Amino acid sequence: MRLLLAAVLCWTNGLLAAPVAVVPLEGAIGPATADFVRRSIERAATDGTELVVLRIDTPGGLDSAMREIIKAILASPVPVASFVAPSGARAASAGTFIMYASHIAAMAPGTNLGAASPVAIMGGGSGDKDGKKGDDTMMHKAMNDAVAYIRGLAQLRKRNADWAEEAVREAVSLPAEEALKKKVIDLIAPDVPALLRALDGKTVEAGGAKRTLHVAGAQAAEVVPDWRTKFLAIITNPSVAYLLILVGAYALLFEFMNPGLILPGVVGTIALLVAAYALHLLPVNYAGLALMLIGIGFMVAEAFLPTYGSLGIGGLIAFVLGSIMLIEDTNVPGFEIPIALIGGVAAASAGFLIFVIGMLVRSHKRPVVSGREHMIGAAGEALEDFDGEGWARVRGEQWRVRARGPVRRGERLRVTAMQGLVLTVEVER
Repeated sequence: MRLLLAAVLCWTNGLLAAPVAVVPLEGAIGPATADFVRRSIERAATDGTELVVLRIDTPGGLDSAMREIIKAILASPVPVASFVAPSGARAASAGTFIMYASHIAAMAPGTNLGAASPVAIMGGGSGDKDGKKGDDTMMHKAMNDAVAYIRGLAQLRKRNADWAEEAVREAVSLPAEEALKKKVIDLIAPDVPALLRALDGKTVEAGGAKRTLHVAGAQAAEVVPDWRTKFLAIITNPSVAYLLILVGAYALLFEFMNPGLILPGVVGTIALLVAAYALHLLPVNYAGLALMLIGIGFMVAEAFLPTYGSLGIGGLIAFVLGSIMLIEDTNVPGFEIPIALIGGVAAASAGFLIFVIGMLVRSHKRPVVSGREHMIGAAGEALEDFDGEGWARVRGEQWRVRARGPVRRGERLRVTAMQGLVLTVEVER
């Protein structure tokens, strides 16, 4: 009867949804994950879903993404159960905050949660005891902010606030059994069906109203990430965003160097716009981005200005420093630009510089192939009979020439001087 009622409610919204939605929250928590979870919770509210189960297995993630997920949970009219599963999974760092924010917190045997210090959530270091007071102060502020945040969530859900603070300040962790004993979580279940049986009849408050769950034996449908989530996951990967910047910058520069090709300009514009959107969602250091772009500009300028490496080497240094600085939260797992990638791009740029500088050096060693010096001594052929001035072919071009005596058509000539656009020649005997 309960399932029939849920089905009728779903049909009134235009589609038939399962009473329980299982939303996987796996891997590092970033903008794509936050968007996926938020939209899944909002859809559950409109579809008449009775319970949302966040199946968690995460090493942590970005602070901004974590807070977006927590806001969605706190605003949800549908109860949200965070479930660390399967066995061997973890809810570390940002995952612990999400567990505390959820209406129901559950774990499978053999799982753990904790290590919720802001070092792992927000990036940065722990401060230098020998004198970096600025870093120490910022870390202290971040620590206090994180402690206040998780204690507020613990008080809201009536969970162990003292252990939550310890998890933040000392990065401690708990296995499932100890977490249950310390009232950090509400229950332990081996899988989703067992979790639903344990939750059947439980009353929780969500969206300002008390709700009694009737989910024993209910159909649980897993929410599959759609194209939008997959696209966001790709472009918000720092390595991909980094490469998009490079592709966009070099493509536009190639278009400016060769106006009218169109395709490089189109590709470069699209790549830069997508990269800008991705960087808007990521914790970007804009000083690093500026250094990268300046470095690229200097390296390109090296190809046009005879600085013999000054601009190129300076640009390469600026580019490498900017690449390292680009992403601020480099301690967050899954959200750093690999040093190997930066090194590979820098090596390719250095190879380009060596090639360009070598070409410049070789060009200065070549003999002159244009101008007055190029014409003196050049061989030619008379194109007509003339006495004084006439026309001759020199180096494949027609020139007005002047000779001291008569010249016959077809005679071989040699250039001895050049005055404006008139060549002085003599007949080769």
